[in-house]
Amino acid sequence: MDVESLEPACALAGKLQAAAGLTKVGSQLFTAEGPQAVEKLAGLGFETFLDLKFHDIPNTVAGAVASAARLPGVRLLTLHALGGKAMMRAAREAVADKKNRPLLLGVTILTSMDATDLNEVGISDSPGTRALALARLAQESGLDGVVASAHEIRAIRAACGPKFLIVVPGVRPANSSANDQSRVATPAEAIQWGADYLVVGRPITSAPDPREAALSIAAEMAAAGSAFAIPS
Repeated sequence: MDVESLEPACALAGKLQAAAGLTKVGSQLFTAEGPQAVEKLAGLGFETFLDLKFHDIPNTVAGAVASAARLPGVRLLTLHALGGKAMMRAAREAVADKKNRPLLLGVTILTSMDATDLNEVGISDSPGTRALALARLAQESGLDGVVASAHEIRAIRAACGPKFLIVVPGVRPANSSANDQSRVATPAEAIQWGADYLVVGRPITSAPDPREAALSIAAEMAAAGSAFAIPS
């Protein structure tokens, strides 16, 4: 739910009650409002996908993950798989003894990036090849799943098995703009290819009727075999 402040975030969440599974709190809202954004949404009955994409030295990330895990209702929490095995293992160890801990997700390759973008930062692999390698590394490091483009779902599922979570951003209904996303899919495609959760942002938050947009996407997901959506 990357809106600018808590008041519009809570107003939007109110419209989406019983129409969406989780709310996403990303860096924009968390930077503006801090932990109270998560606490307020928990008070409205929502669990949270806390999408802060931690990426730092292992000790710092472990501390951040431990702090995030103490917030109410955090179900999913992200960190960059590019931070490496030591960092991801430190994150996992930080919540190993916590009851009802958040599920930890390694962010693979951002859906806004294509092969040219990767080459500019020194990665010669294709997005799909690098995302698969990072998913394997995340699993080896003890994470519960990854965030990856819909285009990598089938390869990651084959490599990492049925219990490894795959959370898919860059989801756009067929009649929606791709905005700044490069590797997108429709809700039905992502579910059919094996996604566990979908991250749906601007098609809901920018819609004239966000609730109706969320319900329409949820119906498409259900027809494809699932009933979960995450507005962002």
